[in-house]
Amino acid sequence: MSDLYTKSLSEIRTRLLAREVSAEEAVSSCLARIDATEPKIQALLNLQREEALATAKAMDAAGPDADKPLWGVPVTVKDVLCTKDVTTTCGSKILGNFKPFYDAYAVRKLKEAGAVIIGKTNMDEFAMGSSTENSAFHPTRNPWDLSRVPGGSSGGSAASVAASQAFGSLGTDTGGSIRQPASLCGCVGMKPTYGRVSRYGMVAYGSSLDQIGPMTRTVEDNARMLQVIAGHDPKDSTCSERAVPDYLAALGRDSLKGVRIGLPAEFWGKGLDPEVEAACASALNQLKDLGAEPVEVSLPHSPYAIAVYYIVAMAEASSNLARFDGVRYGYRDADADELLDIYVKSRSKGFGDEVQRRIMLGTYVLSSGYYDAYYRKAAQVRRRIREDYEKALSQCDVLCGPASPVSAWKVGELTDDPLKMYLMDIYTISLNLAGLPGLSLPVGLGKDSGMPLGLQLLGKAFDEATIYSVAHALEKVTPSIGTPAGL
Repeated sequence: MSDLYTKSLSEIRTRLLAREVSAEEAVSSCLARIDATEPKIQALLNLQREEALATAKAMDAAGPDADKPLWGVPVTVKDVLCTKDVTTTCGSKILGNFKPFYDAYAVRKLKEAGAVIIGKTNMDEFAMGSSTENSAFHPTRNPWDLSRVPGGSSGGSAASVAASQAFGSLGTDTGGSIRQPASLCGCVGMKPTYGRVSRYGMVAYGSSLDQIGPMTRTVEDNARMLQVIAGHDPKDSTCSERAVPDYLAALGRDSLKGVRIGLPAEFWGKGLDPEVEAACASALNQLKDLGAEPVEVSLPHSPYAIAVYYIVAMAEASSNLARFDGVRYGYRDADADELLDIYVKSRSKGFGDEVQRRIMLGTYVLSSGYYDAYYRKAAQVRRRIREDYEKALSQCDVLCGPASPVSAWKVGELTDDPLKMYLMDIYTISLNLAGLPGLSLPVGLGKDSGMPLGLQLLGKAFDEATIYSVAHALEKVTPSIGTPAGL
């Protein structure tokens, strides 16, 4: 049973329910894999070894429950999601000892579905970054090449899944933080429609942009996890009351005849690495062979997306992170003498450089005299970006393009150039501004780099089912990229 960790989530679920495998055996297999790989990749911030084994033993004693779609399946969750009585740091020193008294909605839904949470994954501090190098604790390494980054900010989740430490993981996506690391680590990552999954219990970065989503090794596994966490939550006023469709029912088609695939001109031009372009073009040809019809479309305001995102996101971050003041919870500097000292010293020592940079920029664009010039204008262009997507998607069923302009870069290569780092999200950011769903899936390995390369499929609001349908059909005809070469 030692190789159980190599199975897909769907396969291990079937074997668990058939009593071919016990929950304890599944958890033990993943824990052994963590012991073997974690010293190399450092994907986790918290390992719940004893708690997970105790939960698995109790589940085995009660017996399999077919009504629980993830019964006995070991998973990890990003450390930005609150977990009751388990440290939730957001990758920051300012929350180094914070233990929530409740579970995030998505975490609770996983537990209700029978999943066993075995650990919390590393991340860029407060989800601010594209490489998981901004974690206050340690960087995470890419399982395919330990000298390279896994992407971010959900790099710990992506690395955990790619290294088979768990059968699935929850990440969060504010500007591509699920899709980009999924692409760089060779796994499947879904950013659902804004409002499809409750954000209750997620520590906020950009409230109008953040969304929780699953990261897995296959499209079917991904659909299973989203089926569990999606749905209305009255504790989140932005969570949609729309019924959740059966995502698994959308899988299985062998032909894409009649499906129109939109190709935004802005996603296939200058700045795209040749090996990424080649892999995505090959995947597009496979979609054509399956019967899909390519359609040329345009997203004319997408060149402004990065500027708009870093105004809107930083403004919201400035507001959201004001609560971490050294007074109510989190880190408080012991040398502070008065109230202003508490604020300044606690936030200066508790927050990392990137978080401080974004708070300052956000405060600036919201300040008197600059609000209209920056934030208001960004909000107006954001609406134009959404309208571009709506127009493009009125001409097709899904949009198609690369998830990242490059394969994973070397650790430390971009840490001194934050503007260049921001450009790594050029193909993902605009979707968050529009609030629409998107999925990244692996479509090959780079000819020169040997690293995973991802294709992104983007869809209409609350139409994740169509994305899954197309992605699953493509996955079936795409050769497997195999297992990470760096482990």
